[in-house]
Amino acid sequence: MAVSPSELLAALPWALAALLAPVLIRRRPRLVDSRSPAVEDQPRVSVIVPARNEADNIAGIVATLLSSDYGRYEILIVDDRSTDGTTEIARRLAARHPDRIRLINGADLPAGWMGKCWACWQGFQQASGDVLVFTDADTRHHPALLGHAVGAIRRYNADLVSAFPRQLMFTFWERVVQPHVFTAIMLRYRDGERINRTRDERNVIANGQFLAFPRSSYEEIGGHQAVRAEVVEDLCLAQRTVRHGGKLHLAWADDLIATRMYRSLSGLIEGWSKNLARAARHTVDPWLRPILPWLVALFLLAFWTAPPLALLSTLFLQGAPPLGWSAAATLASLLFWLIMHRLLRISPTTAFLYPLGALVMAGLFIRSALLGESITWKGRKYGGS
Repeated sequence: MAVSPSELLAALPWALAALLAPVLIRRRPRLVDSRSPAVEDQPRVSVIVPARNEADNIAGIVATLLSSDYGRYEILIVDDRSTDGTTEIARRLAARHPDRIRLINGADLPAGWMGKCWACWQGFQQASGDVLVFTDADTRHHPALLGHAVGAIRRYNADLVSAFPRQLMFTFWERVVQPHVFTAIMLRYRDGERINRTRDERNVIANGQFLAFPRSSYEEIGGHQAVRAEVVEDLCLAQRTVRHGGKLHLAWADDLIATRMYRSLSGLIEGWSKNLARAARHTVDPWLRPILPWLVALFLLAFWTAPPLALLSTLFLQGAPPLGWSAAATLASLLFWLIMHRLLRISPTTAFLYPLGALVMAGLFIRSALLGESITWKGRKYGGS
């Protein structure tokens, strides 16, 4: 099959995406490059783990925290009114390690608070550390993680250190959908060094799976109380840090921390529906916020699903788009997703299903926009009537 120059030109945007993918994602500071302070110079660290209905995760995160080679730290598990056995597991863990673990039985959720923000705030109020680390129950930590995080605070005089972990994806829907989400994040925030230099709060980000603050810096920006109603509290904390003149250090730490966010399609839908539209709106000018989720959904459908659909149509419909253009664009798209799967360290087999992933992600953006302020998470309903 001969492909005409005009058809190749039409496929150029997809070819450029594939060719430039490794170049676009650049200058990513590594957390491992910051050395842990000497034992005699280690500040006390309080690791705060908000936990609501985390029976499948809480023992795992605690086990990795207990394996830390950092000397001076405590673990505060904030049980946020769990109903699935988390409380009993956490109580047993605290009883076995009373010198290291404290269990905080969370109070009722006040009006106007998101559950995670409330749990983190309660943990802070009982923490004794000079450094506050907030980490999710579904993360798993390398023994050296805390030391490198404290080292980064010292090295960069940082007011907030946040780490991007390795994202684990095992089931079919995880491997189909999650690469689209993380690719979008990596491309939007592709230059880590620039993020760490900017004073434009719309261009910063943090990852709530791992946040490390000097205590004074956390108090200066008002902590989780200042973002108590925010679903994307991590992004808002990063923005407040920059707004208050603080120093953000975002680092990649896929060799030091890993997480598995969702285990099913329903979990993916519920989790990303609460986040996507809200996070996107925080990163653009006010005039663009109402339409941005719809524009993103339209782009996903047009860019990633149009070429393979056009290619299929040539097999069944007369007068369909030229085969050469659609074939070239589809192959270039596949190459792009094979590269992204390699960067994300997951099996390349589901890269072939990238149109399905784009379709689901577009639907998630639309659903997130339609939900408005009414969301459900961890058995709680927020906003709406």
